[in-house]
Amino acid sequence: MLHPRSFSHLDATAKVAAVQMNSAAEWTVNRDKAARLIAEAVNQGAELVALPEYFPIINPDETARFALAEEDGQGPMQDFLAEQAQKHGTWLVGGSLPLKSYVEDKLTNTCLVYGTNGQRVVRYDKVHLFSYQKGEERYNEAATQIAGNQPVSFDTPFGRVGLGICYDLRFPELFRKLDAIDLLLLPAAFTVPTGKAHWELLLRARAVENLCYMLAPAQVGEHAGGRKTYGHSMFIDPWGEVLACQPDGEGVVVGELQAARLEEVRSQLPALEHRRW
Repeated sequence: MLHPRSFSHLDATAKVAAVQMNSAAEWTVNRDKAARLIAEAVNQGAELVALPEYFPIINPDETARFALAEEDGQGPMQDFLAEQAQKHGTWLVGGSLPLKSYVEDKLTNTCLVYGTNGQRVVRYDKVHLFSYQKGEERYNEAATQIAGNQPVSFDTPFGRVGLGICYDLRFPELFRKLDAIDLLLLPAAFTVPTGKAHWELLLRARAVENLCYMLAPAQVGEHAGGRKTYGHSMFIDPWGEVLACQPDGEGVVVGELQAARLEEVRSQLPALEHRRW
């Protein structure tokens, strides 16, 4: 059974931001775009900024992703994230990026988090690999990726934060292993068909069942090769209410974490304390 913490030690409020991008096939284009949107979020007061899944590249040519992939701990993409976090004095969640794995022909889909000093805090590798087929639209991430094998969370001055990436959203057992998180981050590149059917539904469900805030930065629009992503980056409160959403276009979604709201909801409905296993 979980024993949720007291929130008295947390900052009373904190602004967080989800960046919505239409990532191109070239890293330098996406780098400059991400830098602009990070700055926009910080200018709106965000203390934590989260980028979407595969913010550095969406390219139908898998060889391009392999060519861009970095060794863990070094490379231009990781340097960029560290520099942006330090420059703006913000927590920065690097959506996800490709890293080399111990298997030559496979990568990891990895989320890296950097603190306000630019130092890396945690690494999370996407646990659940997406597979989908409808007509000519097909995806099989396991063909080129290795799955992660453990849940990841980290502490900030404004609460404990849990991580997932895109398809992980469909697996509630992953988030239940994170023990009383205050904010869930879910960078994604949802397809349009699955997004229309399930994106908001699942985001709200994960927020409600974990009695936490949810911040979901997403890819949006048509990408190189014709792939289309759903957008609708969202900020959701622990009662499941959508507080902010950007359906289309690039931009930032900013919301406010409130420790008092978390305490209120969890005291009124102490479901986390009622868990049996």
